[in-house]
Amino acid sequence: MTTTSPARQPVKAGPPKALKPFNNGEIKILLLEGVNATGIKILENAGYQIEAHAKALSPEVLKEKIKDVHAIGLRSKTQLTAEILAEAKKLLVIGCFCIGTNQVDLEYAAAHGIAVFNSPFSNSRSVAELMICEIIALSRQLGDRTTELHQGTWNKTSKNCNEIRGKTLGIVGYGHIGAQLSVIADAMGMVVIFYDVQQIMPLGLAKPVDTLDELLAQADYVSLHVPETDETKNMIGEREVNLMKKGAYLLQASRGTVVDIPAVAAALRSGQLGGAAIDVYPVEPFANGPNFESELRGCPNTILTPHIGGSTEEAQSSIGVEVASALVRYVNNGTTLGAVNFPECDIRSPSADSKTVRLLNTHHNVPGVLKQINKVLSDFNIEKQIVDSRGPIAYLMADINVEHPEDYQKIYERIEALASNIRTRLLY
Repeated sequence: MTTTSPARQPVKAGPPKALKPFNNGEIKILLLEGVNATGIKILENAGYQIEAHAKALSPEVLKEKIKDVHAIGLRSKTQLTAEILAEAKKLLVIGCFCIGTNQVDLEYAAAHGIAVFNSPFSNSRSVAELMICEIIALSRQLGDRTTELHQGTWNKTSKNCNEIRGKTLGIVGYGHIGAQLSVIADAMGMVVIFYDVQQIMPLGLAKPVDTLDELLAQADYVSLHVPETDETKNMIGEREVNLMKKGAYLLQASRGTVVDIPAVAAALRSGQLGGAAIDVYPVEPFANGPNFESELRGCPNTILTPHIGGSTEEAQSSIGVEVASALVRYVNNGTTLGAVNFPECDIRSPSADSKTVRLLNTHHNVPGVLKQINKVLSDFNIEKQIVDSRGPIAYLMADINVEHPEDYQKIYERIEALASNIRTRLLY
């Protein structure tokens, strides 16, 4: 399904009351994979043109669609590779309406002045609740019991079925989700330990351990909540599974590449693992339907879910608000707070009667750039200015008092002509 909202007509009477990117009605937004209505509403209220699709688009169609848009919103299926982004000549910003951003070539985007935003914590509670649900379900072998009954077999048993109270939960990755899970598990009487590469303050009675090996050896349940990096690829393989207690449980809701699936399947069939709950996979189907293959199918006491950790109405609504709001702030004001591939910069908006022009400049992080920019601006009063860098990219925001509108184009052309320039925008 595709929906398109009409462009709003710009208000022409009187001076502008706030900073605007040319005419809001000219901003085109492409939304894919069923972005929640809360996000669409925010973007519509900003006056943008919206084209929304319920599903991902094929790479060929996406290449055509992306040529003319200023912003794109997506979830986890759409792959914005360098090849596809090269077609996006007008693209200013990408919104990932999810936690992960590995579906976007972040370096290419930054190098071409395209900011990327995501939702790092809006679905934390939903994922944490699913993990608690699965911890209990694995402890009571609920997956196997319900399957047996659906097949007509009555198998009332308490063998290897246990309460979770007093058991040890090991959380790998103590970020937004891991911390939420920690608090809930603590309240349910579990002993919580965690391992993280950063030093993080424990919540409740949770205790950090020094190494992953230490956590694996102590935990009755191991729950994974780490990002996809070179260091986390196959973090849990045959060696790590064999370090776990015999009969312990593994829960995987991080990134699909974190777990060696064949090793886990073998451990489930041998009894080394008492069960597993897997929500993410190295390769996932592009669309719903009878198209899922995995060595985990048929393994005992194994709960397989189709990447639904954050798939609740509450989480998707919050994600819609968070990411759409970030897109509007960036398009309208240039604010990069929360960007995953840009320096984070923000300055307060000018007063309604101000003659301020806001300069937004993404440039290569090389010596002497600020001196060159300020030389261009030396004929004007700079009311506010901030600049920060992230790796090879730097971002500058400056509010300049400009008396004569004819100077807008001069400023733009002179900044854009600098050798360091990647992208220049003027908001007024």
